[in-house]
Amino acid sequence: MIVTRPTAEAAHWVQALRVSGWQAEALPLIEITEPADPQAQTALAEHRRHWWQADALMFVSAAAVRHFFSRDVAPPPAQLPINTRFWAPGPGTARALAQSLAGLGVSADRIDAPPADAAQFDSEHLWPVVAAQLHPGARVLLVRGHSPELGDGRGEPQDGALPGTGRDWLIQRCEAAGAQVEACVAYERRAPMLSATERALILNGRGAGQLWLFSSSEALTNLQALAPGLDWSAAAALATHPRIASAARAAGFGQVIESRPALPDVVSALESRQSSS
Repeated sequence: MIVTRPTAEAAHWVQALRVSGWQAEALPLIEITEPADPQAQTALAEHRRHWWQADALMFVSAAAVRHFFSRDVAPPPAQLPINTRFWAPGPGTARALAQSLAGLGVSADRIDAPPADAAQFDSEHLWPVVAAQLHPGARVLLVRGHSPELGDGRGEPQDGALPGTGRDWLIQRCEAAGAQVEACVAYERRAPMLSATERALILNGRGAGQLWLFSSSEALTNLQALAPGLDWSAAAALATHPRIASAARAAGFGQVIESRPALPDVVSALESRQSSS
């Protein structure tokens, strides 16, 4: 299996899949960097200094959590009660939040996420969990990434990252409840510069029996841009959201398997594919 997540997440997934008995290699198709735009940097620094003033912080991915809390984030004033809630659309984002908040003395019980048995990890399944928190005047900060090549970088979920359509849907629900929604860019996503070894992995990955793990349609877009014109009809794709699966079919993958983005679900999908082959 070829894991296409950004470098840090790909390494984690490769290790976990290998421990579970599956061969896996990392081919990060999304590079994560700090925001390059000076205005975005200024806005991010301001939100980092006053994060506890928001009623809720919504993080679209684990990368959003790590980059938001990576620097210049101080614990809240000791004399102030912390009422801020932290919204995570999936388990990977929730885990990253728990780790970051622990360093600030904030309990993980302030994190809201879809239940573990939710049909999918996305905004639609997060909304019932957080809807009752909203009221007229509530302040919600959306912490997201940005892709210079794709405008505002709206892609499909990466281990719980909100899809573009779902993100808009959630914002509309928040605003309909009277909340004030603001967004800040915590990181940028770009297509990576590939080594000769990575390019060879792409070419070899076209063959029969090759399986790609996609957790973002942006990774698919980057793959097509980095290796245009390749025939993927002999290879298979495992997609962690229906919208990513649709993008994989459009890219020409001969077999597309859908799974929730949690590791047990991915392993279960792999086992089902192996038993049916």
